[in-house]
Order: sequence, then structure tokens, then C-alpha cells
Amino acid sequence: MTRTLDETLRAAVLDLADGAGPVPDLAARALDRGRRLRRRRRVATAAATLVAATAMTLPFVLLRPDPPTPPATPTPTVTPSPTRLAAPGADWATKPLVLPGGWVVTRAQRAGGSGYGFLLDRKRGRYITTDRYDGIFPAPTGSLVAIHDDDRPKDVGLIDLASGKTRWYRVDGALSVPRWSPDGRRLLFTTHRVDHFGFIVLDTDGTRKTHLLNGPLGWPCANFCDFIWLPNGREVGLTLAARKGPESSPRDLAKGVQVFSADDGRPTRLITMPGEPARPEAWSPDGKLVVVQGQQEPLLVETATGRVVNPLPSADVVWVGDDRLLYRLPFGAGDFALADPAGRTLVRQPLPRKLVDLELTVAPG
Repeated sequence: MTRTLDETLRAAVLDLADGAGPVPDLAARALDRGRRLRRRRRVATAAATLVAATAMTLPFVLLRPDPPTPPATPTPTVTPSPTRLAAPGADWATKPLVLPGGWVVTRAQRAGGSGYGFLLDRKRGRYITTDRYDGIFPAPTGSLVAIHDDDRPKDVGLIDLASGKTRWYRVDGALSVPRWSPDGRRLLFTTHRVDHFGFIVLDTDGTRKTHLLNGPLGWPCANFCDFIWLPNGREVGLTLAARKGPESSPRDLAKGVQVFSADDGRPTRLITMPGEPARPEAWSPDGKLVVVQGQQEPLLVETATGRVVNPLPSADVVWVGDDRLLYRLPFGAGDFALADPAGRTLVRQPLPRKLVDLELTVAPG
């Protein structure tokens, strides 16, 4: 290329360059586009990360067990305090002393038979004092009272408080205290003579039946070997010890109560229970439960099975209803208590001061 042609070409290029104008905001728009692209990439990356995290977390959330329900706080059982009745007034002896449940005190006498005591005269509706006899035992119903005099150890007397008449009957020696049948028509004695052992039933007209044990029962008797009436008044029972041996103790574990016919003395059946009932009224009215003195403590027992239901405060109780027990508080408290079969005291009845140290007999009012 010649010098003239080269110069002519350079001049043409410069002329074209001078005619091209600059593009406005090209750098700014490039930067703005770059920022938009980076923002889109960050959003897409964050969304992908969130989806991945959700995919990883969701199964654990679905499989995680619900938090356990906190246990309910039990409502504490509040045992109401027993109702305490007012103490009888100074004129208590002028009318029958009624106890919770409707039973009344029929006799109060010093333990051991000192003679001094109070006796309910049902006909006159008041108490009379007596110190003439060593033992007084009123019938649960009616006006008859059995009496014992140490000067006549083989006899028993019957006083009719309604008429004032007294009759004496020869029974036997080495006898237990008399026990009235539930209907108040017969007396039961245990004879502890060395040459024979058994029980005697005495009618109120003086008719006497003696029933001796002709042979061993297979188990020794327990709790002083005394016969007791059963609630039906036609049978008597003897508590047998659960261990075999020549002698027994009042605290022996009982095998049960051997039942005998009161009319002919024949043994009929054995009622299994871990103790001895103190009286016919220790059986519930329906016969399904009985209160006994166990080896260590008083017990409420199911008669059909011998199963112990629960312990009780006292074994010397009477049922005054289908679900109410009446007993005297132990250890010299002096009060009578009305309780439910669980042993919870519902009502307390204080005694007159003159009766607190005496042995008491109670009967239906």
C-alpha cells in the first residue's frame, strides 16, 4: 500500500469514529442486570435449601410421639370428724340411756362381780341400783334378769322385774357366766368340770339340757373354751385353735367355729374364720359378715370364705343396722362409738361419769 492510500484510509476511519455517538448509561445498566441475576440465583438457592430442609425435617415431625399427658393429681379424701353427742345430764338414770343406733344400756356393774351396779327396769323406764348379787345378767328383751350369788355356786336365779318374783334353779358346778339367747328365752352355760366338758341349756321354766362332748374334735378349743350362741338362737358355737396341742391360748390363731345343735348337742358344721365372735350380735343382719377377735387385732370377716375384709377397733361389737356397728371405745375412753364396716367412727356418745369404770351390757331399745 502506498503512503497516499494509507493516509486516505486513516482519515476515513477517523471520520467514521467521530460520527458514532456514545451509548448512554451502558455501565449502569450492566451493573443493574448483574445484580438482578445474582438476586435470582440467591432466591433459587434459598428455596432449594428450604425444600431440602423441609424434606429432611417433616418425617421426624410426623414420627415424633405426642408429649405424655401429665398424670391427674388425685383429690385427697377427707374423712369427716365424728359427731360428738352431748354428755347425758345428771338425771340420766331416770330414763333409758339411748346409744347411737337406738340401743340402750341395760346393765352396769363392776367387773369381777363386786355386786354394785345399775339395772334397767324396762317396765318403769328407769335404772335401779343393786349391790345384792355378785352377777346380774338382764335378758336382751323382756323383764327377766339372771343373777349369780357366790354363796350358791351351782344355782342360777331368775328375777322378773315386772312382778318382783325370784326363782332359783340348780344347774351345775364350774360354770361360765350365763349367756342369753337372742330371743331372751334360754340361758347357755359352759361346764368346765374336770370329768366332762360341754354346755348346758336352761329354759326360763327351769328345763335343763346338758350336752357333753363324747370325743375329741380333732383340734383344741381356743379363747377359754366357752360356748356362744349363734344368731339364730338354735345353735351354739365353740372356737377351735388352728394348732394341735394340749392347751390353747386366747391369742391362738383360730381354725374356725364348730357349730352344735342347742337341742341335742350334735356337731353340725365348721365355719372357718380366724377368730372368735364375742356375741351373737357380732354377725351382720344378713349373716354375710362377722366380727372376731383375731390373733393380733379385731377383724371383719366374710363368713362364706373366712376372708378378712379389714381390721376394726374392737371385737366386742353389735350390729345396729345393715352397715352400722356399735362398740365401746377401748382403753378406758368411756365413750360408745357408732362406726361403719370400714371402722370409721361416725358418732361418739359420752357416758355418765358413774358408768365410765363399770362393765356394761347393751340391748335393742
